[in-house]
Amino acid sequence: MPRIELQTEIKADRNIVFDLSRSIDLHKISTEHTNEEAIAGKTGGLIGMNESVTWRAKHFGIYQNLTSKITEYDRPKYFTDEMVKGAFKKFKHEHHFAELNGGTLMTDFFDYQSPFGIVGKIADKLFLKKYMTELLTERNRIVKQFAESERWKEVITE
Repeated sequence: MPRIELQTEIKADRNIVFDLSRSIDLHKISTEHTNEEAIAGKTGGLIGMNESVTWRAKHFGIYQNLTSKITEYDRPKYFTDEMVKGAFKKFKHEHHFAELNGGTLMTDFFDYQSPFGIVGKIADKLFLKKYMTELLTERNRIVKQFAESERWKEVITE
């Protein structure tokens, strides 16, 4: 099963980074290029334990729906979301937040399994892992941008 690991250093309070990472509204901003839209479950604000969201997005020219649920949650240290329904055979995305030099070290562990057996494994090697890494990297860039400015107040209102 492929694993993507990313670390992002952010000069902001861990609580702010944690909340930005679970913000449905910020997720929409970070995925504008895929026309991602929350269509069911929690569709705005901050998602929490046992809550789910269904996203509709265009990837590889095809609209897809994906439902994920928060399955682990310990604010502000970590949370995990897992796919309940969608294009992957399965995925689990762990979000970890550690204090670092007055800021935050955000670490992502994204484990997934593609559908279609050997064809899925070939797709992973050829393009899917790179594509998913780029999506997560862009998301983290937006989290960092909002956290290190006053823009976080635009999406964290609770």
